[in-house]
Amino acid sequence: MSPSSPRRTSSATDGIEPPMAPALPAHSHAEFDLTRREKVFTIIGTLLGLLLAALDQTIVGTAGPAMQRDLHISPALYPWITTAYLVSSTVMVPIYGKLSDLFGRKPVLVFGIVLFLVGSVACAASNTTPVLIASRALQGVGAAALFTSAFAVVADIFAPAERGKYQGIFGSAFALSSIVGPLLGGFLTDTLSWHWVFLVNLPLGAIAIAFVIAKMPMLKRPRAHRPSIDWAGAAALLIAVVPFLVALSLARQSGADADARWVPAALLGMSVVGIIAFIAVERRAAEPLLNLRLFENKVFRIGNLAAFILGAGFLAAIVFLPLFMVNVVGLSATSAGLTLTPLTFGIVAGNIGSGQIVARIGRYKPLMLIGNLIMIAGYAVLAFTLRSDSSQTEVTLKMVLLGVGLGPSIPLFTLAIQNAVSPREIGVATASATFFRQIGSTLGVTLLGAVFAFSLASGLSKVRPAPVLAGVAPPAAAEVASEGGAPIRLHVDVPAWRDRVHKTFADPTVRAQALAAVDDLDRETKRRFTDAVRAIFVWGLGIALLGLVCTSLIPELPLRKAAARVPPGE
Repeated sequence: MSPSSPRRTSSATDGIEPPMAPALPAHSHAEFDLTRREKVFTIIGTLLGLLLAALDQTIVGTAGPAMQRDLHISPALYPWITTAYLVSSTVMVPIYGKLSDLFGRKPVLVFGIVLFLVGSVACAASNTTPVLIASRALQGVGAAALFTSAFAVVADIFAPAERGKYQGIFGSAFALSSIVGPLLGGFLTDTLSWHWVFLVNLPLGAIAIAFVIAKMPMLKRPRAHRPSIDWAGAAALLIAVVPFLVALSLARQSGADADARWVPAALLGMSVVGIIAFIAVERRAAEPLLNLRLFENKVFRIGNLAAFILGAGFLAAIVFLPLFMVNVVGLSATSAGLTLTPLTFGIVAGNIGSGQIVARIGRYKPLMLIGNLIMIAGYAVLAFTLRSDSSQTEVTLKMVLLGVGLGPSIPLFTLAIQNAVSPREIGVATASATFFRQIGSTLGVTLLGAVFAFSLASGLSKVRPAPVLAGVAPPAAAEVASEGGAPIRLHVDVPAWRDRVHKTFADPTVRAQALAAVDDLDRETKRRFTDAVRAIFVWGLGIALLGLVCTSLIPELPLRKAAARVPPGE
């Protein structure tokens, strides 16, 4: 029986089927020999844990203003509610990857869920800004274990030939969280309080732990010697990554003190020192955190480079399209967030569909290339056809196209990297793909935010009110968001201008001219804003093209249909 087309069975002893998942085969010929029930419970528990961490990346955003009001958070510290979580979750990914290879997936997953829930309770109980930021960092440390374990567990219990369809489902958790998170966060904040965006994690986390503890094996491979932890490598990694991520966060905070602009440069210098130290330590470590010899593997090397590049382009649409919908189309912030739904469904379809096709045909590279080409088409359409008078329906169709192209970028590159390394290094390989993708996303948002800010400032500098409006005082200054370096609302407040025109000009002829000038100013401002958003998609197109080049260079190795089985490690 071929694993790529498993025989489906059903009996009273089969147990529950995981939601949204295809039927689990009784024999997967994977690295660990698990019963069907063990697989079902393991998949459900791991997927719930991943959903916890993914939701927390998006659910907090809508509760942010309420937190800021209640805790009196200063504008300078407000971005750190997000940054603390991002930094701690990113830097811990490689560390957990190695720990799960050494000690097994189950203890790392359980530890991550427990730590995440402790951090959630601490966030909900926070009554000062420093405590909230520290609690968010603690949440991030727990979330990193969930990010790392999820795809590694799939690799442990399914052979590469059938692994793609399950990794596609897991990858969809990130896309779904981008819809559910803001909606759930807004609902809980409006009906209860912002504390509940953290407390809601407790029941979901408890269910995840119950599934994991009940039937999930240790998923630990036997070793000839006692495992040792590379503490020096972990310390060097912290020095390399934390200053880098903090520097990027500081660099994209608009309105930063000009006297403090040397701080990001100093942090980047510290990061370079950390990278050099990390390489030196890893070359000599008995159990290196990241075996540098893996980079001699062409699939590992180029696959991670492609994950980094495509990670940089992944968030371009998610971050900047809502800005277009608010400032040009004229939607509210909530409605603009909902317009990401088509993009998300496209990503989910690309995620799951590509995994299913790979499982059927036994090849991954054609799907990688097709996904890249669709992504290129999506960015090209947005870059060259987006107009200031584009309708919501028109933008929606373009977003679906882009989403279908973005979808395969998460599971397939992880699958290729896992398939190219030894089963004993699955955790490290999986963590590396996640780590480089997250670093790429962070760097991409920062750079694209700078491109957007420069393009918008350059365009708006050319917009001048007509002479007839010289006597009309402009409305209040536009609101600007520090996170991501992109304005939330920067359009001409037409009703306010019209009201001022009516109060300023008594002559009907002059008043009509002034009102027409306000409309012209509004149209020109929207056109300049559209040009700035299109510039983002032009850069996204360039990133996607670069990703296509890298993808084409990845050697396609045959997907293993079976592996030498080992006991699950209980």
